[in-house]
Amino acid sequence: MSVLAIIPAAGWGVRMGGDTPKQFLSLEGVPIFIHTLRKFAASEVIDNILLALRPEDMERVRVEVDREHFSRPVRLVAGGPSRQETVARALAEAPAGTEIVVVHDAVRPFVELAMIQRVVEAARKDGAAILGILSVDTVKQVERQTILGSIPRERIVLAQTPQAFRYPIIREAFDRAASDGFVGTDESSLAERLGCNVTVLMGSDRNIKITKPSDLPLARLYIAQERERPQG
Repeated sequence: MSVLAIIPAAGWGVRMGGDTPKQFLSLEGVPIFIHTLRKFAASEVIDNILLALRPEDMERVRVEVDREHFSRPVRLVAGGPSRQETVARALAEAPAGTEIVVVHDAVRPFVELAMIQRVVEAARKDGAAILGILSVDTVKQVERQTILGSIPRERIVLAQTPQAFRYPIIREAFDRAASDGFVGTDESSLAERLGCNVTVLMGSDRNIKITKPSDLPLARLYIAQERERPQG
């Protein structure tokens, strides 16, 4: 029974601005998505990797991936017009015998190997698990420009990836969402609709999602720090 990592990389990244999708932006001379793939290829708990992207990006990405000579198989699959459709298409390509599916943002290159292992182990035990961090800000519930109330911070978790699931759970979650016309903001939200209990493990402030220009200087700092210490 194997563990499959799905890395969706089909988005445009409009918040970043410019003509280059954020996952293809260079970070110290290497596209961001390659930094992310390196982490999953280095993980001992990952057996297969599917990188889901726009069909028009296949050729350029294949060149980058082949150059890396990854120790884990990395297969390219065509994504869809949305994040949810992209992951659904990758799920349809899951190898036979897949036990656990791990979904991770292509633009979160600073995930630690220990985090990947912990979320896989939790999903194997509990069925579904995600990473999350506590909110340090006061959270308000609003309607338009009016505050309806404050939500206690101890009840708030900011979701991160990787998010991991037993294959039957995530397969049913996506099938049910498609039949109901439901669109979620992450994979966990689809599993939650099934009544599935999702375990939350502590993530990291370093596990940032690179989505806007102001994230890049911090990303460069983290890259420099990783080069100075072993990854774990």
